[in-house]
Amino acid sequence: MKTLLLSLLITFGLVFQAQAQEALSVTPEETWKMTQEQGDEILFIDVRDPVEIMFIGFTDAVDANIPFKLVDRARFSEEKAKFAMDTNPDFVADVDKALEAKGLDRDALIITMCRSGSSRGKPSAEYLLERGFTNVKYIDHGFQGSSAKEGRLKGLRAVNGWQNSGLPWSMDINPDKIYRP
Repeated sequence: MKTLLLSLLITFGLVFQAQAQEALSVTPEETWKMTQEQGDEILFIDVRDPVEIMFIGFTDAVDANIPFKLVDRARFSEEKAKFAMDTNPDFVADVDKALEAKGLDRDALIITMCRSGSSRGKPSAEYLLERGFTNVKYIDHGFQGSSAKEGRLKGLRAVNGWQNSGLPWSMDINPDKIYRP
């Protein structure tokens, strides 16, 4: 009986831990509303590499650009036809600094945004949760959104995401918010 009870407690603990570490998504519109209504109480970060922002666009609604992954231009994969991307070793420390600058702590709501939401948005949110931050979400479909499956825009990132939701963005980058190592 003790073994069964112990097994159940361990299983429940592992399930609870797994659930606690899965970041939840929010829409661009929900994020915009939160930044307007409670902007002093949340930290909204763009986790894209700054060069990517330079070519795709930026929203000044974010508090800061803190890349989760940084492009390593010295390592190129011929097979994938892409440069390597490594986790920014200063990511957590930079998020802590951004929270401190707003007078917030690790219990404050943090929202991350990447290009599509899945490759760095959700992983960066989960990375923060695994490191002691308690309330982290990511923007579903990110800044640029998903590719259209059909029609004249087929293959272009013209569906959902911050850019396609009618929210403010620009090709201009706020120099006070862009990441500089």
